[in-house]
Formats: sequence, structure tokens, C-alpha cells
Amino acid sequence: MNRLKELREDKDIYQKDIAKYLNIDQSNYSKYELEKINIPVVILKKLADYYDTSIDYLLYRTDKKEALPKSIMKENKEK
Repeated sequence: MNRLKELREDKDIYQKDIAKYLNIDQSNYSKYELEKINIPVVILKKLADYYDTSIDYLLYRTDKKEALPKSIMKENKEK
């Protein structure tokens, strides 16, 4: 199953709900879940924050669902 769909269903929300959060059309969000179009980086960031996971998890680059701790992310931004 697509990770976006899995995460969304785990939270018991509809595509229209997450699309509203992202300020996009539900049809575009559906295309993200179906992997018909690429997800812009700004949307990936919002999705990762919303689901408290990493962009790497969303993109299948890791199977580790947990996001990096905020303190580590802050340190990396300051470098």
C-alpha cells in the first residue's frame, strides 16, 4: 500500500481533509497517493510534519517511520 494512503487511513481522515490542510484540490492529492504525479518539496515538508515522519519515509528511502527529533533538525539548520 502507498505510504501516504496508509498514514492517512491510520489517522482516519479523508483525502479531502488532508487536501484542505495542504491547500490543494482533492484530485491532486489523490494523484499523489496513486503516484501519478510527483509531490512538490513544499508539500512533502507539510506532509512529513503533519504525519510526524520524515520525507525519506514518505519517499521509501527508509522504513523508519519516526521523524528526526526537533533538536537534531534545529542543529542541522544552524550549520
